[in-house]
Amino acid sequence: MPVERRVAPAALSRIIGPLPAGTPTYRGLADAVRRAVLDGGLPAGTRVPSERELAGALGLSRTTTAAAYQRLREQGVLRTRRGSGSVTALPRGTDSAAGLLVPDSATSGPVDLSVAAPEAPAAFADAARRALERLPAHVAGGGYAYLGLPDLRARLAERYTRRGVPTTPEQILVTSGAQSATSLLLATLVGTGDRVAVENPAYPHSLAAIRAAGARPVAVPVAPDGVDLDLLEATLRQASPRLVHVTPDHQNPTGTSLSSEARARLRHLATRYRTPVVGDETLTDLTLDGEPPAPFLGAAPDENLIAVGSASKSFWGGLRLGWVRAHRDVVLRLGQARVHRDLSTGLLEQLVLVELLEDADALLADRRAQLRVRRDALLAAMHAALPWRANVPAGGLSLWVDLGSPVSSTLAAVASGHGVRVAPGSAFGVDGGFEQRLRLPFAAPVDQLERGVAGLAAAWRALPAASAPAPAQAVPI
Repeated sequence: MPVERRVAPAALSRIIGPLPAGTPTYRGLADAVRRAVLDGGLPAGTRVPSERELAGALGLSRTTTAAAYQRLREQGVLRTRRGSGSVTALPRGTDSAAGLLVPDSATSGPVDLSVAAPEAPAAFADAARRALERLPAHVAGGGYAYLGLPDLRARLAERYTRRGVPTTPEQILVTSGAQSATSLLLATLVGTGDRVAVENPAYPHSLAAIRAAGARPVAVPVAPDGVDLDLLEATLRQASPRLVHVTPDHQNPTGTSLSSEARARLRHLATRYRTPVVGDETLTDLTLDGEPPAPFLGAAPDENLIAVGSASKSFWGGLRLGWVRAHRDVVLRLGQARVHRDLSTGLLEQLVLVELLEDADALLADRRAQLRVRRDALLAAMHAALPWRANVPAGGLSLWVDLGSPVSSTLAAVASGHGVRVAPGSAFGVDGGFEQRLRLPFAAPVDQLERGVAGLAAAWRALPAASAPAPAQAVPI
């Protein structure tokens, strides 16, 4: 396994936290490191401190750290080569086998909680009718708008400007969804074999896009307050990634958002290391509690800062529209590259989005109110029926649930037999892992969420005896 970074003794001490009492110290240390690797806090491919260095940082004897490292080697969590140090690894059998998330298009039958995609707003049909009325004015030409419909680019630029990011239409490129925008950026800015720093856990389709571009994703853990910027800077310094991909607002799947101070530091890292930082703003409109986060781009974006937006979560996934906000030179470069991919984006869809943006404030207020009800209903149903824990996300579309035991893939397999489709935590890991986690979206109507929780509770009770965890009290965290 290639070494992508080294973790300093003090950083490792912070990641593993206090060691448990009542158990041999070497075993507690080994268990803490193993838990950090399996849950993504310490990514696979990280070189850990030597036994002597770690002993000094933790105030332990070298005998203790040596015994802990030996236990980790036996568990397959550390791989050691003489003269090269020890590197973290995922034990065999924990690689992600979930693949990509593919929505179930059926409108009845099993409850599909694998995809976070709300239905279209009631106003969508009227917006589509108005767009169709405007279409005749655009059919005289060939129908190609390589950079996007001028009216839509202007409206998107205006939205960025109102948020505090001065933007002109020349800094906007319209694409066929955020996934298309991400793939285009990777194909244009990243070469085969290049490294791309990405959050861990991350959106599975983003990971697939990185690999499809021939690049290598380098995992950077997501901390309770967003991507770990200390480890991101270490990755920039040690692994020299060609591009960084993050989700600053309501990260999928964890729901975390970067603080104002963290956003300023992220902008500083982009400038200092001259590395493009792509911020996925697909969920930016969906702040459910408190004030919306400040734009990660800042008031005067560096040329290395790029935002990707989407209409899919704000309005409807069936409206395959996204965009890139970047320096005008980057937009022109992307426009030239996309001609060889999909030429342009459908004009009728762009006209529909123009109409939706006319009433965006009211439509988004309704969407957020709807999602608050669904989020709270899902949390209530889960706490009533299951011993799981989850933070209450301030925005986004999903809960990142702690199952209390590494049984996520087993649970997902069993749940399908109880009428529920879910994606295990391993689907969101760069190298698998996250078997103690489950993403539960609250995009569906309340009755479907409650039916889904009932099916998950039945699946939980039916877990194989060897996998079944001990009962725990349902306490939200």
